[in-house]
Amino acid sequence: MNHTTTPGWLPRSYLFVPASRPERIGKARQSGADAVIVDLEDAVPASAKATARSALAQAADALAGAADGTLWLRTNALDTAEAAEDLALLARLRAGGARIGAMVPKAGDIVALQALPGDLPVLALIETAHGLGQAHRLGAMPAVQRLAFGSIDYALDLGGIDPADHAALRHARSTLVWASRCADLPPPVDGVTPAIDDEAALAADSAEARRLGFAARLCIHPRQVAAVHAALAPTAEERAWAERVVAAAGEGGAVQLDGRMIDRPVLLRAQRLLAAAR
Repeated sequence: MNHTTTPGWLPRSYLFVPASRPERIGKARQSGADAVIVDLEDAVPASAKATARSALAQAADALAGAADGTLWLRTNALDTAEAAEDLALLARLRAGGARIGAMVPKAGDIVALQALPGDLPVLALIETAHGLGQAHRLGAMPAVQRLAFGSIDYALDLGGIDPADHAALRHARSTLVWASRCADLPPPVDGVTPAIDDEAALAADSAEARRLGFAARLCIHPRQVAAVHAALAPTAEERAWAERVVAAAGEGGAVQLDGRMIDRPVLLRAQRLLAAAR
């Protein structure tokens, strides 16, 4: 697949900022988060969306200087009347020099996504069963940089199951990891932990995400960022194991370590763990 806009590095955290509060964008970009999502959808009530767009249009200083893949505008769903205005704003911001992509919520309509400007980077947010069913096709679209999981909306779409129930959502998460790999995309982005002050829930959700193959998470508060980075990084035990594997492998070929065979796939996993730790 030709994902020409995919950056050569991978954000681990995407921090949401309400589009109605453009003065927070600069602070969010200095929070330690790898990327910032300016949210025009759920974070802004319908009565305030036009005002938020006007404020963003004037926020050139806050948007300037972003690297590719670090600044996104979460539009309204493409089948809504608001989406056309959001996309027009994006076009104006990009014409003015802002390096900003689009996070598209409720992604699943292939035709609507194909109608977007060809040079617009897209984060496809999977929030429905229909979107999950289209994940492999969404991932194959050249504009799509990464798939992301809207776990709360997805759980609601499935009849209101508990979004904190890891077992209930494991199939969806694993499907997104599979679809991303099939499309030669980076590992996907997991959804938010809504409890800002619940460190245990954040750690458990992040551990589940990493265990299933996610490499980033959406954050709703700056204080979640450092914890997400730590949870998604290899543990000290994993780093120690990987170092021993690499040392034992030497020049190559199958060897034994602690009674287990160390062949090429095991060595490659160890090398990837060390690279992630760096």
